[in-house]
Amino acid sequence: MRVTQLAAACLLALASTTTATQIPQDHVLWGPGGSAGATLHNVRRATSSVAPSSTSKTSSVAPSSTSKVADAACTNGPTSRNCWSSGYSVLTDFDKKWPTTGNTVQYTLTVTNTTCNPDGNGDRICFLYNGQYPGPTIEANWGDTVQVTVVNKLTGNGTVIHWHGIRQLNTNAMDGVNGITECPIAPGDTKVYTWKATQFGTTWYHSHYSSQYGDGLIGAIKINGPASANYDVDLGPYPVNDWYYSTADQLNVIASNNLQQGQPPPPADTLLINGKNKSPGGAGAYDQVQLTKGKKYRLRLINTSVDNNIRVSLDNHQLQVITADLVPIKPYYTNWVLLAIGQRYDVIIYANQTVSNYWFRAEVATDCASSNNFYGRSVFSYAGAASGDPTTSAFTAPSGGCVEDKTLVPWVTNTVSSSDFINQVGNLNVDLAVEQVTTNGQNIVVWGVNVSAIDVDWRNPTLEYVKTGNTSYPSVLNLIELPTEGIWTYWIIQETPGTKVPIPHPIHLHGHDFYVLGTGSGTFDINSSPSTLTWNNPTRRDVALLPGAGWLAIAFQTDNPGAWLMHCHIAWHISEGLGVQFLEAKSQITLPGSDWDTQCTDWKTYYQNPVYQKTDSGL
Repeated sequence: MRVTQLAAACLLALASTTTATQIPQDHVLWGPGGSAGATLHNVRRATSSVAPSSTSKTSSVAPSSTSKVADAACTNGPTSRNCWSSGYSVLTDFDKKWPTTGNTVQYTLTVTNTTCNPDGNGDRICFLYNGQYPGPTIEANWGDTVQVTVVNKLTGNGTVIHWHGIRQLNTNAMDGVNGITECPIAPGDTKVYTWKATQFGTTWYHSHYSSQYGDGLIGAIKINGPASANYDVDLGPYPVNDWYYSTADQLNVIASNNLQQGQPPPPADTLLINGKNKSPGGAGAYDQVQLTKGKKYRLRLINTSVDNNIRVSLDNHQLQVITADLVPIKPYYTNWVLLAIGQRYDVIIYANQTVSNYWFRAEVATDCASSNNFYGRSVFSYAGAASGDPTTSAFTAPSGGCVEDKTLVPWVTNTVSSSDFINQVGNLNVDLAVEQVTTNGQNIVVWGVNVSAIDVDWRNPTLEYVKTGNTSYPSVLNLIELPTEGIWTYWIIQETPGTKVPIPHPIHLHGHDFYVLGTGSGTFDINSSPSTLTWNNPTRRDVALLPGAGWLAIAFQTDNPGAWLMHCHIAWHISEGLGVQFLEAKSQITLPGSDWDTQCTDWKTYYQNPVYQKTDSGL
């Protein structure tokens, strides 16, 4: 089902050849047992008890500049959420250090063929984890080891689980991407995924077996840790997503055919909030959230859609945004939050309004070329409010277009080296519209996917090539080697002019966070565009929007050996091949053992006579 013109995007990967600029180690020690003479900043930074007026526009709230001495026992609590444990706080750069708790949290997820009916419209075929939609929340503390046993009881499909946004430092084989880091788990087989929670915050897990997660294989991940603002109660993950009454494989075929004709995919039938909604006919039920007046609540928003970017808001209540993906940011207030597919935002809601019921709204972002046939709603009720649906009114809809907030300032300040980029980008002399994987001799690599789509082999994943020393990578793997660790690598992702479907693409990177250096319309200009990029503490996350008919510039350090995927998180697009993989420091990859080999052997045996053949990219 591969379409060679898919999305007509180009990527330029530019990697410097000199030693990366060193990011300073976290300089803050928290709680008892800190080193003598350590400097401590913003230990008990207070947040205002009164949010800005609910009618105000988006505003940035700067942190207090006052430094205070730590309590003898600075612990995480309602008035000290920036604390965590001795030596660790919200100011810790979790790419550099993290706690080691010695604790292992264990879960079992059984994947089954079944039916579900989240909005009351009627049963449809679903694949579910433990019979739940969404699947069980995986919860751990920062520094825990997470161990999840996956039992595949699907009757005609393999499966894997990708732990979206989890760094997987030295555990590349646990990333859960069939055809790259493993073979699929065959029907009847079991796999144990084990990884370290080196980050904290909110994310999710999902199948990476074609478009399978669109049939229900999603769930949230909550890693407890510090935060950049205070709150009383953690309400936990709150996923929002599109929902279709047809199955994902049916939609995949339609979307593929439409793409070849330059037409959009079918619109979603509805939007779900925490797995629920009322149908257009009034069946089903709204998700209900209870609030107590005067309390502050943390809500962990996740867009788990297959095709739709979504905006959310809570009537009469501003949202204080404190985290983008897994990265704490300097808090700011807004009425609406735009969630691209795969993105997460942690927000704080101050329950300071009249005791009543309020609509929580999920609206498809039509300015991001998303479309559906119905909206999402849930109900937030104050204790003591009368029963019944809300009668509240929505905030004025944003009018700035499909643009992510510019106020996403990471709490931990990092600077991206610009010198290597500037020196090398000037040497770039390539045609962005031509299929190629070339280099300028300084690790500048150009990938043109306007006529080249990724197409993995489930039976022979990339790590198998590494294990056997085979370097004869088929061109359809879209594989770029990044052999040198400890350097900055720069990517300019370009949607080629003239594409049939010039729409925004949510670009997701595995194995790393990235720094968003900038975006722009049209074609990246090596003479003028670099002057618009941000190098000092740019936004850091793992999903960012590539503008329609434009470019996105990102950077990250090569500090995690492995085979990693970068792709559009629109399920139909990666299914059609809109992705690239890079093989980072292959000689330093921690290779999987005999259990991994057995999983591949079992899959190859099953795939000799499968119920369904692979008909798309496999991703």
